[in-house]
Amino acid sequence: MTAKRWDKSNLPSRHVTVGPDRAPHRSYYYAMGLTQEEIDQPFVGVATCWNEAAPCNIALSRQAQSVKKGVTEAGGTPREFTTITVTDGIAMGHQGMKSSLVSREVIADSVELTMRGHSYDALVGLAGCDKSLPGMMMAMVRLNVPAVFMYGGSILPGKFRGRDVTVVDVFEAVGQHAAGNMSDADLHELECVACPSAGACGGQFTANTMATVSEAIGLALPGSAGAPAPYEERDRWAVESGRAVMKLIEARIRPRDIVTLKSLENAAVVVGATGGSTNAALHLPALAHEAGIRFTLDDVAAIMRRTPYIADLKPGGKYVAFDVHRIGGIPVIIKSLLDAGLLHGDCLTVTGKTLAENHKDVVFPTDQDVVYPVSRALSPTGGVVGLHGNLAPDGAVVKVAGMKERRFEGTALCFDSEEEAFAAVQARAYKAGDIIVIRYEGPRGGPGMREMLSTTSAIYGQGMGESVALITDGRFSGGTRGFCVGHVGPEAAVGGPIALLRNGDRIIIDATAGTIDVALSEAELAARRVAWTPRQTGYQSGALWRYAQNVGPAHLGAVTHPGGAAETHVYADI
Repeated sequence: MTAKRWDKSNLPSRHVTVGPDRAPHRSYYYAMGLTQEEIDQPFVGVATCWNEAAPCNIALSRQAQSVKKGVTEAGGTPREFTTITVTDGIAMGHQGMKSSLVSREVIADSVELTMRGHSYDALVGLAGCDKSLPGMMMAMVRLNVPAVFMYGGSILPGKFRGRDVTVVDVFEAVGQHAAGNMSDADLHELECVACPSAGACGGQFTANTMATVSEAIGLALPGSAGAPAPYEERDRWAVESGRAVMKLIEARIRPRDIVTLKSLENAAVVVGATGGSTNAALHLPALAHEAGIRFTLDDVAAIMRRTPYIADLKPGGKYVAFDVHRIGGIPVIIKSLLDAGLLHGDCLTVTGKTLAENHKDVVFPTDQDVVYPVSRALSPTGGVVGLHGNLAPDGAVVKVAGMKERRFEGTALCFDSEEEAFAAVQARAYKAGDIIVIRYEGPRGGPGMREMLSTTSAIYGQGMGESVALITDGRFSGGTRGFCVGHVGPEAAVGGPIALLRNGDRIIIDATAGTIDVALSEAELAARRVAWTPRQTGYQSGALWRYAQNVGPAHLGAVTHPGGAAETHVYADI
């Protein structure tokens, strides 16, 4: 069969492969074993976050080989490269978590630089852990070359004494252990079985939330996010993703044709419908920012408020990602929402077809209780709610999926770092009715906007999850449950109201009304603001310092550059 002859006149790789003046460049490709035919084909970057840091990423190298096979079969030349990840499960509960959100920007930046530096024509990106998913998708939209995203897959559920468990059970067990309700031996037994395979955390935590987004927003092949990481089925999806990106080159379909305001709205709907991670309120605005679209925390929260909650998934529910795959995968969720008219079915996807066309033949399974039809929703309101008030003028978010009470009134117990708060929780130095305040942990003030899973899980493990609330200008893991309010803005580091709180201040949180207020007059807040002085972090050089100088507010996605709206050129058009 004669190979297709590609016209490279409009492809970026012409800058490194075409013409006599590119002979030195071609010599490098010959050195790596490429043929002239392969050099004449489109170059497809195959980017992964493979590393040996955690199970989330360990299967990505294997899957990348299958992507390369698909690209090659479809007449392209794959060029594999890797980028970093910071895995939250290991970074959690110590200073390492300051690196987590920063890694999202580094991932996007490093993929951009590799693609730009080597003039690749298209991109298949594979990611497996929380910040790597949005980071990879942000790079795709920023570059705007034909691109397909693929999730590395979730972990298989652990089994502990007859019940399914995840890593969040281990975090909560730390609290049980501290309270004297779990022995050293029992804790060790649990930690040894909670994570039995490769793959990302199994509940509807941040990784699986953003994997669901990847299908709903149209950047991933429908059904590709479902199979657990160890399953060979993932390799089939990888081959198909490689083939799909070659079709996108021919059809000249780019990420910004796919990531539109309507598809971002679809993404917010699926997050709300599945009780997904509050981190989506950071990542969706950041993804929109790359396309030059303003889509804020308020926009995300407003959509979730009117979206029914239909998937009974951990941490608020009882099932994990493997159970969603077992009943048909994310297409079942999307089909339920399409049938109810809650998604824009006319949005373009990487198949070249619309979201509705992709799912027209999906049959909703009735013999299961993992995902419900909208007519029998678990709750009429989505799993994540936005809050505003004199304590959070720029907004805040709370995950309400699985919560019994939606209003909490209590007194502030203030801490200026997560370490201080965790130590107090471990010492049981708090009481029912307290609202634990953790501040100076925002994007700028942390720096890095840490997650608080260690602290929130310890509270739950001590049996106090329903008796106290927690608010922070930092973030929460997708695994957090309980009355926990994050992304409070403006953050303490810039003098937001959360910086002005004192122990004993009365705080009222109402997730039904969407409000968060402190019972202080404007005059009192103004007086405290005059007395407030900025704090300096311990990070005065390096990547965390640089991040703190550039990062914007959480309600706009905690982004570090002007975004698509400020562009004078797009990489794909060089």
